[in-house]
This record gives sequence, C-alpha cells and structure tokens, in this order.
Amino acid sequence: MEILLIGGVATAMALIFSAWLMTFAKWYPIPGIDGTFDFATMIRAHVDYALMSVFNFGFYGAAMGAGLELPVVACWCVAIGGFTNPSIFVVASLDEDFWDKMIWKVLSGISFLITTTGFVWIGITFVKHALSVL
Repeated sequence: MEILLIGGVATAMALIFSAWLMTFAKWYPIPGIDGTFDFATMIRAHVDYALMSVFNFGFYGAAMGAGLELPVVACWCVAIGGFTNPSIFVVASLDEDFWDKMIWKVLSGISFLITTTGFVWIGITFVKHALSVL
C-alpha cells in the first residue's frame, strides 16, 4: 500500500517540474522546445499530476484512517497510471503529431486501462468496507 505514497511523491515532483518547465519555456528560448511547445496540453498534464498526487495520498490516508488494507495490485495500478496518464500529456505537448501516432494511442489506452482498474478496484474495496461496518 505504501506504493501510493511513492506515487504521490512522484506525481508531486512531476507537478513542480512541469511548473518550472512552463515558466522557463515562457521566459527563455529552450532548444527543442521553443516554437513547438503546446502550453494548453502541458497545463492538462500539470493539473493531472496534481489530481493524481491527491488521489494517491488520499487513498492511502483514507485506507489508513479506516484501518483498511488496500489490494497491493490495485495500489500499483493507481501509482503507475497516476504517473503515466499525465506524462502522456507531457509528451503530447512536445510532439505536434502526437495524436496521430498509433504507438501513443496504444500506450494511452493501456495507461488509462491500468488507471481505471486501480481506481475501480480501490473504490469497490472502500464500498465493501463501508458496507461491512454498517
């Protein structure tokens, strides 16, 4: 279950990194980024990193508060998907043809599937626990 803490820290650090990247990209020309950088897509990544960080920490905290041990595989799915989903937007912000490439469509689908599996599994675990204590 502690993987949620690591996932939360990883997404929080990526959140800070994306903020600095956007700031420096506005202030200074960065070779390889200047002129092709899509700020709107990077902002999506930035917000998604923040949300995923909160979800990782929130699931961990809620489980600890409820005295509930979450399924380890579900936690790994949330931690992995919580990092890869926003990272897809980072790559998309740097690649103008991102949405047309099959490899990114496949990897995005896999990432979303992993994330959904973790969220649904943890959600079901919380509901089962709540119903058992009623």
